[in-house]
Amino acid sequence: METPPPFLEVVVHELGAEPGLSGLTADYEDGKWRAARLSEHVTEWLPEFALTWSERESINYVNAASFVRKAANLVYNSDKYQARGEFGELLLHICVRQLFNTIPAVSKLYYKSSIDDTVKGFDAVHVVCAETSLELWLGEAKFYRDISRAITDAVAELKAHTKRNYVREELVLVSNKIDPAWPEAERLKKLIDQNTSLDNIFDCISVPVLLTYESGTLQEHSKWTEECKEQLVQEFWKHYETFSSKDGLPTNVKIHLILMPLDSKDELIEMLDKRLKAWQTI
Repeated sequence: METPPPFLEVVVHELGAEPGLSGLTADYEDGKWRAARLSEHVTEWLPEFALTWSERESINYVNAASFVRKAANLVYNSDKYQARGEFGELLLHICVRQLFNTIPAVSKLYYKSSIDDTVKGFDAVHVVCAETSLELWLGEAKFYRDISRAITDAVAELKAHTKRNYVREELVLVSNKIDPAWPEAERLKKLIDQNTSLDNIFDCISVPVLLTYESGTLQEHSKWTEECKEQLVQEFWKHYETFSSKDGLPTNVKIHLILMPLDSKDELIEMLDKRLKAWQTI
């Protein structure tokens, strides 16, 4: 199944830093931040984000509408959309696919036991495949307005989620949700098997951390210019320094910070909500 073409503008992509840093933006159009086009792009990723590998492989022109409808309903079916985190998980999915060419291994939506459940644990489970090795990408997402709160909460979760017992428990859940028909199923199961040393597993784990926030730079401008870009780059590195200087940031995994500034979170949420509800009626 083909993925949507890239939409987000990559402004910073620094792999040499520890942790790494990427900054992406949705740009402007007709004097406005492109919230509408971003919401459209996000919903284009719904089937890959929400469905199993087998379901995605079985999509054709006859059943496409029913699978799209299922994907939209899996993301959420609740009036509490303002306080839910699925939008952040969707954005994280898109970013790591675009930036690192990862492959989704398990949709965290299949951890839900009911429609209104919020899923604990890592917000994305992806892999990067090499000929002789497999990297496990376990993502965290904070879909926030305030960058300070996003950083504080993300670091707290990183500390909790990279403890050895927590990782072992999370991997058991992942193993039980792997689609057996997925081509990389056996390799991933072998990597995260309980008989595999956690030392070896930690060596293979990368943790992309997506933080959204309302940006003063985006709100100040109405067109993508060199001045706007320079200010945004400075803003990214400022927030990066705050994040990377936090006490207790885990060192047993490779962390990559992904920053996505928003003009208005409320505007984006409302547009996403309308699109998802429209997809649910297809």
